[in-house]
Amino acid sequence: MSTKWISVLLLIQLSCCFSCGTCGNVLVWPPDYSLWINMKAILDELIQRGHEVTVLTSSASVLIDPNKPSAIKFEVYPASFTKDEFEFLLMKLVRKWTYEMPKDTFWTYFSVLQEILWESSGCLERLCKDVVFNKKLMMKLQESRFDVVLADVVFPCGELLAELLKIPLVYSVRFTMGYTAEKYSGGLSTPPSYVPIVMSELPDRMTFMERVKNMIYVLYFDFWFQAYNEKKWNQFYSEVLGRPTTLRETMGKADIWLVRNYWDFEFPRPFLPHFHFVGGFHCKPANPLPKEIEEFVQSSGKHGVVVFTLGSMVSNLTEERAHVIASALAQIPQKVLWRFDGKKPDTLGPNTRLYKWIPQNDLLGHPKTKAFITHGGASGIYEAIYHGIPMVGIPLFADQPENIIRMKVKGAAVSLDMDTMTSTDLLNALKTVIYDPSYKENAMRLSAIHHDQPVKPLDRAVFWIEFVMRHKGAKHLRPAALSLTWYQYHSLDVIGFLLACVAIAGFLVIKCCLLGYQKFYKTGKKKKRE
Repeated sequence: MSTKWISVLLLIQLSCCFSCGTCGNVLVWPPDYSLWINMKAILDELIQRGHEVTVLTSSASVLIDPNKPSAIKFEVYPASFTKDEFEFLLMKLVRKWTYEMPKDTFWTYFSVLQEILWESSGCLERLCKDVVFNKKLMMKLQESRFDVVLADVVFPCGELLAELLKIPLVYSVRFTMGYTAEKYSGGLSTPPSYVPIVMSELPDRMTFMERVKNMIYVLYFDFWFQAYNEKKWNQFYSEVLGRPTTLRETMGKADIWLVRNYWDFEFPRPFLPHFHFVGGFHCKPANPLPKEIEEFVQSSGKHGVVVFTLGSMVSNLTEERAHVIASALAQIPQKVLWRFDGKKPDTLGPNTRLYKWIPQNDLLGHPKTKAFITHGGASGIYEAIYHGIPMVGIPLFADQPENIIRMKVKGAAVSLDMDTMTSTDLLNALKTVIYDPSYKENAMRLSAIHHDQPVKPLDRAVFWIEFVMRHKGAKHLRPAALSLTWYQYHSLDVIGFLLACVAIAGFLVIKCCLLGYQKFYKTGKKKKRE
């Protein structure tokens, strides 16, 4: 790069620093897989504005590659297991959650799910220990004088690093199981009468029996289900900090929660001043397609194309399911671009092409795209919303069923079950979203809502990170509820006091009445004798 261009870039960075007040030093405790892809959009924007970004990543990370040319600084620490072991564990858990979950009863499903999450929790705890017990690394982090820690809620340890380094914490979050972290660490209210709990797959306007179901889910997640083995995390955090504490308490010290959501996606519900919507911040206008893909898309003529992908973590399927899907796709007049990395199905039609990778955002933004077949990942759904594309949802695990339900309720998607759907089901679903104009209209309505914001989601996310750096935190936005005990929060002590006052007053009134009656009775009896 020439000296001239280097000077220009330096001037741009300096101008960004002056515009935001100061250039900050950001430490990132990153998630992996698709969550990392999502977070990286924020990091790139922070760097563009002149901030220094350091990502603390393990030698076992699957998707984070510190060897790729990047303006991000990577601090690689040795993990207590290999990359292959980590990837094997994660993929085993994904396969189990996707294909082997017992669905006969609510209790068996969530019991197995808790086992899966606890196994991954143990792995994440080891990664955290690899950092905090690495004295040389921790000393280096202390000397680097970071201004803020950016972390994802579902990958614990960022809050512990923030506490050890005595710096503010900003969370990125889609949701946590049962909204437990948002409720008990963030102070967020989730009235079960109209806020459907995560994993319940309910709409916000519920019937009586749906509200009963939602209440059961709330009680289950509050008093039984734990996404992490909290006892072990509590002991670990207490040991490291040298005082009794809990995972929830440490998470509760976060200054800002950046929620990867918006009202185009989420149901209306109460929010607090330290929670901010940044849903769809990774979305951007479509770029031109590669020549070979563009030619295939243009060959579709007036019928257009269908885009099909199951995300980065599930790229192949069982042969039986692949044959069912391929058979349905072969019967539509549209051309299909299918991201698939398995054995070519025998029923694959001439209108369908298989790719190990596709430029998803660019395809969704192409004028010939008619529908999007998706597993329901939040990133993909937001790209479909951004470009106004109706969807056929085939959710597999995690938040995907919830995401598809929201799109279905908003009239922009049809939902199918991977385990039970037939070729006819998929064919009919595609015909519905392509030829029923209401689906396209609803998708475009959500797109209009998404674009009609006073501040772009990415700018909002960066603003609040910079805000925390400028003000050394944002404690003034945290509600007083976070400093109350559970019985104080629900005013049980006040209710108990008032009931006691009423009981005492009632007792005194009754006692006085009895004494008065007895006195009156004795006086009357005495007069009668006289």
